[in-house]
Amino acid sequence: MKKSRDLSQPIRVLRVIARMNVGGPAWQVSVLTRGLENGEFTSQLVCGEISEGEADFLALRDPELPVTRVRTLGRSLNAFDDVRAFWQLLSIMRKTKPLIVHTHTAKAGVLGRIAAILTRVPVKVHTFHGHVLHGYFSPLVTRVFIQIERVLGRFTHGIVSVGSQVRDDLLAVGIGSPEKYTVIAPGVARGEMVSKDFARKSLGVHPDAQVALFIGRLTQIKRPDRLLEAFELVLKEVPTAILLMAGEGELFERTKALGAHFGGSVRFLGWRSDLAVLFAASDVAVLSSDNEGMPVTLIEASMAGLPCVTTDVGSAREVVLDSETGFVVPTDSVAIAQALVTLFTNRELCREMGTAATEHTMANFSSNRLVQDHVNLYRKLLQAN
Repeated sequence: MKKSRDLSQPIRVLRVIARMNVGGPAWQVSVLTRGLENGEFTSQLVCGEISEGEADFLALRDPELPVTRVRTLGRSLNAFDDVRAFWQLLSIMRKTKPLIVHTHTAKAGVLGRIAAILTRVPVKVHTFHGHVLHGYFSPLVTRVFIQIERVLGRFTHGIVSVGSQVRDDLLAVGIGSPEKYTVIAPGVARGEMVSKDFARKSLGVHPDAQVALFIGRLTQIKRPDRLLEAFELVLKEVPTAILLMAGEGELFERTKALGAHFGGSVRFLGWRSDLAVLFAASDVAVLSSDNEGMPVTLIEASMAGLPCVTTDVGSAREVVLDSETGFVVPTDSVAIAQALVTLFTNRELCREMGTAATEHTMANFSSNRLVQDHVNLYRKLLQAN
């Protein structure tokens, strides 16, 4: 028999994420944590520590966001630390008695949902911001992950995927059932507008240069080597082109070494908090990944008026409308290069696609829409459970 709740009290949501490193999941969690403090809901965010070499989203983007730290709830797998994190999550749930536990990212999803099951939390929700079915782990580890998620899916009331393709990939391997899924695309707020002249002057970029921008972790799954291969081809057609690479990661030094022979045509900026300046200084945003969920950097770039070139992975084509707001290409350096050259050599097309990109993302990927979609989902699940 379903227990009735006190309608005079806010609905308590406990949100759990492994770590708040710079990336799409952290940005979405930040928006939701703030957006759900609205009287009807109260929201508590639990997260672990970032790993060495990662950028801290909280420090760079949202230093005032209130968080509850569970230090051992980080990315790294360690039996002793994971058990400690699990017991801390149990303690937090027993103390706060949330009506909804919503987990994000793989490790937090496993530990958080098991803790929620044991503490009899009425509604359990998990978001797949992407998946690790391709390009992350060995076949054996991937099979283990799938089995764990199949089991947890039976006890999860709502499964959120950031895009239709991500949902379809997960269903294809037996994770969850169709009626449990809700597709909720990421949502961001449009950033401040900065003049191109000011932005380029502050970055030391020539006013007439054609500029491509990459923002993200320099890791194997992002394939920075492929991007540099593509840009070498671009320079043969557009010698004045510049590639700005904003981000770090385990491949940072290796990628810098590969980019050394490009001279000033490839510039490594590290992690930056002034994304508005980077967007204003650029003509095109580019992504060369082997795997993605729904890339928030593409949404932010599109909202800032940049056409995007992206590999056809995950739900990227739900953000970038091929040949309308940019180009969606195969995971191939030649294809990336051809798309960049097309935009660099046709300024009018570049402007038209940039305008269309803003209109598309403003209509479909706003932060207000993200929050309201979650409010609607929570209300439905609470009523059913």
